[in-house]
Amino acid sequence: MEGRQKGYDVPNPSDYDWISIVEPQVMPSEWFAVDLGMGEIAAMSLALERPDHIVLLDDALARKTAKAAGLKVWGTLRILLEAKSQGLVPSIEPLLNRLEDSGMWISEQVRLRILALTGENVS
Repeated sequence: MEGRQKGYDVPNPSDYDWISIVEPQVMPSEWFAVDLGMGEIAAMSLALERPDHIVLLDDALARKTAKAAGLKVWGTLRILLEAKSQGLVPSIEPLLNRLEDSGMWISEQVRLRILALTGENVS
């Protein structure tokens, strides 16, 4: 929701009936002292309540904090790799382009590595 408020073209979760929005029961107070967004704190708090789940985080500080808390962390690019490997998407390159158009910074080195891992031609 933060992205939409900043004017980025990101999906609205309420447009998808398979997504349910859940609030954490408790949020560790020490995380409020770290420079994290409320969405990151809420996502990590939910992951603490559901240790069998994976938390999706791209921010470096949030990822470091979550890993220090013993959480299993994936990033958006890992999700794309998984989707490609399971045949859920035919190509990752257009998705990388859309992420960048939506405001996500992806280094050229990472872009090339992701495309190489999926066997896609680098354009």
